Amino acid sequence: MKKRYFLLSVFFCSMFVLPFLFPACNSGNRHSNKNGDSLSGKITISGAFALYPLTVKWGQEFKKIHPKVTLNISAGGAGKGMADALSKMVDLGMYSKEVSPEEKAKGAWYIAVSKDAVLPTINTANPVIKELNAHGLTKQKFFDIFISGKIKTWGEATGTRSNVKLESFTRSDACGAAEMWARYLQGKKQEDLQGLGVNGDPGIADAIRRNEGGIGYNNLNFVYDMNTRKPYEGIDVVPLDMNGNGKIDPEENFYGSLDQVMTAIRNGVYPSPPARDLYLVSAGKPKNKVVLAFLNWILTDGQKYLSEAGYVPVSPEKLKAGLEKLK
Repeated sequence: MKKRYFLLSVFFCSMFVLPFLFPACNSGNRHSNKNGDSLSGKITISGAFALYPLTVKWGQEFKKIHPKVTLNISAGGAGKGMADALSKMVDLGMYSKEVSPEEKAKGAWYIAVSKDAVLPTINTANPVIKELNAHGLTKQKFFDIFISGKIKTWGEATGTRSNVKLESFTRSDACGAAEMWARYLQGKKQEDLQGLGVNGDPGIADAIRRNEGGIGYNNLNFVYDMNTRKPYEGIDVVPLDMNGNGKIDPEENFYGSLDQVMTAIRNGVYPSPPARDLYLVSAGKPKNKVVLAFLNWILTDGQKYLSEAGYVPVSPEKLKAGLEKLK
């Protein structure tokens, strides 16, 4: 794999790799005591950046109902989530790609809890951003940027005269985002992706903001602001020219807001991969009643928080299958 690595030590990144703790006491205690809630205990979760914001939201809402439950949630990539879960270092791992036969053979138990997608990202000051918004890039162009390395400038990418160097960024940590993006590019693997290696979703997002000639890929929640439902400042999306006709047709133009992209994912318009299901995994079926209660709540009442947090539901059939696995 032809990669060069550098370290981004920024506060934005550190916010997501440090554990997210929910203390045992909060204002919800009065509500709990009044209703005689007896559920108590600790849940530890680590893994995919893709699922981290939603899991944090779930943790906050679950704790309002059960304030005696403590949750420790940390992001570090899907690979870490699976490894931590299988080694029983955590109760649950957040996982953002399909569970492999090898992982199943090691005892991986899993349920699908939501869905999102990986999007190609650029700096809003990109010199050919108007051309990109109008014409997008085909899968072959992305292949020649991230896999073969044939495309070196933005002029080569867009057929313009721009000689601005194209700087690609990829993930240095084992993650679902890289795996899904590589799989979209003619079935490749994360190890095949070329570019400067950056740790974590926040790292790639920050690298794109700092480099007007940069291109990378990010999970949905690291592209769009959950409050404005628009892309974060300094970041834009490269539209996929899915039919290869050299322009972005109306049915391909859905990147203006988070809700438009979510609709495209839900309806299968945005391709899968790089759209994918997101999972919570463990080493065998959980036995801890607190963990089981949390998972059951996620698949039922917890689903109402998906849209607000920028996620798409999995199919009703998958939700039903998950509930059956909890019995």
